[in-house]
Amino acid sequence: MDPLFTEWSLLLLQLTGFVAVAGVLGILAWIGFTLATTPPPKPIEEIEKEIEEELKKLEAEEKKRKSSSNAALKQTNAFLL
Repeated sequence: MDPLFTEWSLLLLQLTGFVAVAGVLGILAWIGFTLATTPPPKPIEEIEKEIEEELKKLEAEEKKRKSSSNAALKQTNAFLL
């Protein structure tokens, strides 16, 4: 019997092959599970609508802030004059 090829060589090759195949299958199972359980993203139209609503809110707040600051500025000017 050749000293490089013992009775354990075949078993070691089989074990290595099994671990490699099991690892690849485990990674594929993980990817499949992730794809199956992840909810689908929102449609782009819905996201655009939400952004427009937020923009309108910000513009309304800005107008409100400007009008209140203009009123305060007018009162200050009237007081100083």
